[in-house]
Amino acid sequence: MPALHQESGPGSGPPLRPLGRNRQDRMPALLFSGGKDSVVMLHLATKAFWPGKVPFPVLHVDTGHNFPEVIDFRDRTVERLGLKLVVGSVQEFIDRGELAERADGTRNPLQTVPLLDAIQRNKFDAVFGGGRRDEDKARAKERILSLRDEFGQWDPRNQRPELWNLYNGRHTVGQHVRAFPISNWTELDVWRYIEREGIELPGLYYAHEREVYERDGMWRAVGEVSMPKPHEEVITKLVRYRTVGDMSCTGAVLSDARTVADVVVEVAASTLTERGATRADDRISEAAMEDRKKDGYF
Repeated sequence: MPALHQESGPGSGPPLRPLGRNRQDRMPALLFSGGKDSVVMLHLATKAFWPGKVPFPVLHVDTGHNFPEVIDFRDRTVERLGLKLVVGSVQEFIDRGELAERADGTRNPLQTVPLLDAIQRNKFDAVFGGGRRDEDKARAKERILSLRDEFGQWDPRNQRPELWNLYNGRHTVGQHVRAFPISNWTELDVWRYIEREGIELPGLYYAHEREVYERDGMWRAVGEVSMPKPHEEVITKLVRYRTVGDMSCTGAVLSDARTVADVVVEVAASTLTERGATRADDRISEAAMEDRKKDGYF
């Protein structure tokens, strides 16, 4: 019999999920966007279950503003590894009138509702993510395991202690946990691991020529969902991306780093996090990420 965290019965509170492995109601998923952190997470999962396939789905929240190169990489990776892909679509929620376009044209902050819908609809009770503490102050507040309530929300004041490698994944029916196995890694750690393992990434992460324009101190790509204003000059620059969020809110950095080794050297010398340097959606306020995470964001 699988061990139970808590006995059911009068006065014992809501039943907690058992620890047994063969329960049909237990289903994890891995957040996979095609970005470097999620690629590393999938690589780790692939190694863990080799020579078998990864036994759980990968979940992507598609905003409709993704870089085409990243979506192509996502689809090729899923096909190559024989994975099940679950997609939550921001556009579908907009079409149904359940979400509205933002005045600034960005859709990254709109991912929360489709994400929580996909988790609930597929009954995912654990969701693996590639979040790292060095990305943002809010992510530094979370632990390896983060409990989300029945509404998918996160309470930063209600963190469970994690002593050494002891993790508490208990949750009631309707709740789920987010798991961040590489939380303690840095951007440099990620790139050194990519170099060591020879992991393929979308070409956006390496220096390439692209038409860009400058806005708010960032180089934005020219595209259907990212058009310059009349006073913004379009220039062809040698750039790369440190993070590959939406085209509508992600900036490139000037770089000639064309190989993994070049990127490792470049990142080692950087004094800014990738999100702080290149993500407009995180510049809304000091607490932008924390507010979104409280609502259920990654």
